[in-house]
Amino acid sequence: MVGLAGFGITTLVLQFHNVGWCGIGPVFALALIFGGLAQLIAGFQEFKCGNNFGYSAFVGYGAFWITFAVILICNALGVYESTHADIGFFLIGYTVYTFIMWIPAMRIHGAMALTFTLLLIGFILLDIAHFLPHESSVRLTMIAGYELMACALGALYMMAAAIYAQVFGREILPLGKPWILLEAKECKSVDLGTSVPQDNLA
Repeated sequence: MVGLAGFGITTLVLQFHNVGWCGIGPVFALALIFGGLAQLIAGFQEFKCGNNFGYSAFVGYGAFWITFAVILICNALGVYESTHADIGFFLIGYTVYTFIMWIPAMRIHGAMALTFTLLLIGFILLDIAHFLPHESSVRLTMIAGYELMACALGALYMMAAAIYAQVFGREILPLGKPWILLEAKECKSVDLGTSVPQDNLA
């Protein structure tokens, strides 16, 4: 739940920056602490629970935010500076990773599937934007910003659903059925909010 909050809030604030609503300062701070460190800790806790999906997602995207913060530091100090295109290649790497994670996300529940779909689309838009002329890049980055705000809200929705379900002892916010329904030989808990629903196995 902390991992989802870290991912959601940091992603949301970055998009506030991408559409021109705020400066880079809050993004940098969140990338180091909540989006980075907190997500890494959450990921290691998921590893202890045997949840490889949560472990990979939280550690992977936690590392993304810390790396992004390091890129900002290096550019500010003039050490190993990254060009706009360099950052584009960095984003392409995470686009590939997100595509890999998108497939199992569709097996968990509808909210997870939608959030990862929006994340994948957002990465693709940002990939393209980093290789376009300046004016076109700015316009496409703004489009990606609004689209990724929806992604961030999806992550925060899943966090809220998990907290409310635990506190109230029942489902308050529905998460929806998985987009991929396959019979599983051995079904282990995949919990970023819920486990893989047994009644949806076909």
